[in-house]
Amino acid sequence: MSDPTTSVNLMKLILVPGLWLDASSWDDVVPALQAAGHDTYPVTLPGLESVDADRTGIGLETHIDAVAALIDSLDGPVVLVGHSGGGPVVHGATDRRPDRVARVVYVDSGPGAEGFNVNDSSAHDDVEMPLPPFSEFGEEELRDFTPEGLDAFNARAIPSPSHAATDPLHLHDERRYDVPVTIITSTFPRDDMLKMIADEHPYTGDLVRITDVSIVEVPTGHWPQFTKPAELAQAILDAL
Repeated sequence: MSDPTTSVNLMKLILVPGLWLDASSWDDVVPALQAAGHDTYPVTLPGLESVDADRTGIGLETHIDAVAALIDSLDGPVVLVGHSGGGPVVHGATDRRPDRVARVVYVDSGPGAEGFNVNDSSAHDDVEMPLPPFSEFGEEELRDFTPEGLDAFNARAIPSPSHAATDPLHLHDERRYDVPVTIITSTFPRDDMLKMIADEHPYTGDLVRITDVSIVEVPTGHWPQFTKPAELAQAILDAL
């Protein structure tokens, strides 16, 4: 007879990247998650299939709908993991499917709240938003990147659909507040994150209303999947 404890907490993990990234951005994190027995579903959001993909007409709702459709295609509960700009996407998907989401993990990100937009400050036209020059990011965001790592990031970057970054987030179902959340904070210390939540900073948004929130630190820059993938994978596993 099999040991029933071996299947406890084995989950389906939907991994949603932030702006300018596709599913492959999770490549250094996925093996540890799979080795622990979890099923992983890294996502390439619409418009991020390639540099040459058509990004016309793709907005934040398009990305939320894509994640909700993936949830619908799977059996049982899922865990949503959203990095950076993927945070409002997974929050929107949780709002659409609150009865299907067992936990949301935000990786150096937050859910936002009604009306929040991911990024309306980076240069963009009406169709796409390219990765800005690294000189536009703060030192804390680029912490632990080597020059070679930055070159690799730049080479893999894909312009994001502008409206996925600039459209306001719209939410409908307050059951989203009952879905447990783990924040893996890399750029901000835990105490800073707690203050942001208390102040209802736009970045943290709905966190002040969510009933079960845990915060853990993986100190590095804004892209721990590249700079500290083993530590990020372990933090995700601990969250489960």
